[in-house]
Amino acid sequence: MERDGYAVLLASNPEAIRIAENHLAPIHLLLTDVVMPEINGRQLSEELLAKRPGMRVLYMSGYTNGVLSEHDFRPEEVAFIEKPFSHEALSRKVRQTLNPGGPS
Repeated sequence: MERDGYAVLLASNPEAIRIAENHLAPIHLLLTDVVMPEINGRQLSEELLAKRPGMRVLYMSGYTNGVLSEHDFRPEEVAFIEKPFSHEALSRKVRQTLNPGGPS
């Protein structure tokens, strides 16, 4: 994503919460996996959105819909990209997520 001009904050889970709290500039997008240890992607996004309501969220997962539904996650209801994905597919999805009404 950096080669596409984005500033990237890398964080393991749940370190992302601490990094986001200490980052003074806006965070425009959270890219998170759905299924993670300790805190899942939905929980992480809810916690961060409470502090950064303008932030967009893009979820990713390699699990099937059956496994995702066990985590009360519906890919059709959110910005979602299925693993594995190419750099081009991720770039396109990031642009769509950041600018939902604009060109892809």
